[in-house]
Amino acid sequence: MIVFDSQIDFQLENEQDIKTWIESIVVSEGFKLGDILYIFCDDDFLHDINVKFLNHDTLTDIITFDYNLGKQINSEIYISIPRVKENAQSFKTTFENELHRVIIHGILHLCGYKDETDSQQTEMRLKEDSALRKLILST
Repeated sequence: MIVFDSQIDFQLENEQDIKTWIESIVVSEGFKLGDILYIFCDDDFLHDINVKFLNHDTLTDIITFDYNLGKQINSEIYISIPRVKENAQSFKTTFENELHRVIIHGILHLCGYKDETDSQQTEMRLKEDSALRKLILST
């Protein structure tokens, strides 16, 4: 089950379409959907988590906690909405596109993709782009 929660004044649009899309990506990667909790928050909230749990004193757009059970995807995924907005401007894309990219980025990490080296970053970007092309939103 996928749940979206918010620690700030933010409501994800097209929740059901995004849930369907996430599950389709999970299945296409050879995994099963377990429990995934997305928490939308601000920079301070995510920075506190980054310091407390990862010992990183930096801002970030996403932190993914991996609770996978074998091939079953289980996670808490924290996303900083202000950071996503800023990144969208930097990358010259829409907020929605950047948010969807970050949402699926966490899932791809849970499916085993990494982004520590240049080649891993390239592979991750290709997987994100492929996933984004599969997202269909109701209007």
